[in-house]
Amino acid sequence: MEATLLNRITNNPNILTGKPVVRGMRLSVEHVLKMLSTGISHKDIIEEYPFLEDDDIRACLLYSNLIQ
Repeated sequence: MEATLLNRITNNPNILTGKPVVRGMRLSVEHVLKMLSTGISHKDIIEEYPFLEDDDIRACLLYSNLIQ
């Protein structure tokens, strides 16, 4: 399951200067994590970014745990 989630996080030097992003889109892992850290819920994030899936948010959290 973890490997499947991590496949949702990509790096491409042509997208946001190579920052880790969600599924190749211009939404950085960092941005998602900052929203979560301010108390925004998964549900509210998905309402704000309807192209996101709950597994995308889980993948961001997992990624952050691996790089720390």
